[in-house]
Amino acid sequence: MNETRAVLWDMDGTLIDSEEFHWISWRDAMAVEGIAITRAQFLSSFGRRNDSIIPQWFGDAATPECIERISGAKEVLYRQLIREKGISALPGVSGWVRRLHEQGWLQAIASAAPRPNIEVVLEALGAAHRFQAIVSAEDVSTGKPDPEVYLAASLRLGVAADRCVVVEDAPAGVEGAHRAGMRSIGVSRNGRILAADVVVRSLDLLDANAFDRLLEGIRIL
Repeated sequence: MNETRAVLWDMDGTLIDSEEFHWISWRDAMAVEGIAITRAQFLSSFGRRNDSIIPQWFGDAATPECIERISGAKEVLYRQLIREKGISALPGVSGWVRRLHEQGWLQAIASAAPRPNIEVVLEALGAAHRFQAIVSAEDVSTGKPDPEVYLAASLRLGVAADRCVVVEDAPAGVEGAHRAGMRSIGVSRNGRILAADVVVRSLDLLDANAFDRLLEGIRIL
């Protein structure tokens, strides 16, 4: 293929397993505000934008200033955990990111996370040089399943939507990819049902030609 191709990666739950660090930072940030959240509350919010999470936990007191303060404190705690403890890529991720880069695919992060979080994760993984674009929470007005984050990433890379493959672990992300007119690979580590074109429990189980075959229009079973 001579046409430019791109892979758009979700981050949390796809590139890395960041659940525990997010839980600790949310729990501690909310405790400072005098609010105790449960693990179940946290899990029900995972993958969403902070400005949609905090009002659910804070109620009518969630003014824009309040949301900004709590969100900022939470993300500072999260980045401290990454820097202090480090984080590893999920199985298969490093190999695929390297292989795609060597094969000439462009790659971008398309995530609901704040840009400083994405940057600290890529630094911890030693992978920043393999990504040509980052689209973060600051760059879009609407979160997944709205396709905005993927369309923005394809625009920044200069690659048409039908030449992009999205890698996601959440139903909302997969839906957003399809709404953007893109093929998708779903990573279902917990057996969650994903309506992606290809679904695997782990990227190290993915067929060696999976990305190429998706753009050729072949559904991989």
